[in-house]
Amino acid sequence: MIYFFICILLGFLLLVYMFIEAHQNIVRKHEFSFSNAPLEKPIRLFFISDIHRRKIHSSIIKRMSNQVDLVIIGGDLLEKGVPLKRIEQNIQKLSSLGKVYFVWGNNDIEIEKTDLENIFTKWKVVVLKNSSVTVNHLQKEWSLIGVDDLKTGKVDLDLAFQDVKQNVFKILVSHNPRVLKLLKKEQGVSLVLSGHTHGGQIRIFGYGPYEKGKTHVYEGITQIISNGYGTTTIPLRLSARPETHYIVIKSI
Repeated sequence: MIYFFICILLGFLLLVYMFIEAHQNIVRKHEFSFSNAPLEKPIRLFFISDIHRRKIHSSIIKRMSNQVDLVIIGGDLLEKGVPLKRIEQNIQKLSSLGKVYFVWGNNDIEIEKTDLENIFTKWKVVVLKNSSVTVNHLQKEWSLIGVDDLKTGKVDLDLAFQDVKQNVFKILVSHNPRVLKLLKKEQGVSLVLSGHTHGGQIRIFGYGPYEKGKTHVYEGITQIISNGYGTTTIPLRLSARPETHYIVIKSI
């Protein structure tokens, strides 16, 4: 009988640990140098994906205040059942850091699209759906490109690159990291930002349904795959800590 209670206690403690791990507020810093980024001063980005049901903690906003040039949401800002008030509060917090850009994730279509678009309009969020924007950075231009979600949308890279200048520095944002293998060398993308996988969310003895978030290089293109900030289905994580990203891009 005592072994039974020990097992119950250990199981309870594990659940508490997983809950605490799922609600950490980690900002990972990345510094990259690219030869094709003709910048006098670095580009500073805040990247967050897979917020789902979480409220963005004020400690993250405080840490990033006056530190970034713009904010990128890499999809899954929400899921079904998240109150509109919470979604708007998260957008308001991110907007306090800088101009916000958004790409669609597979869960973002689970609420009325008009409700989400109204929030975006109020806070001047730019939605990148197979489209791009030219960002002026201290009299230098670079391109931010966003594509629709691979699972629920229709990725159209030709449309996304339609207005992109050939010889500018390029960052592409896609909720699903598999977009990397669709890119062509001649498109000239230097950095890809993705989420979606949650790093597996719960990893048992190092194994999970997806690999952990990482930064890697594939055929000359650097990619950040984020563990994401929130959780889905259950508010628990194990060996796949939540994360946001502070990205500093310099010229070689």
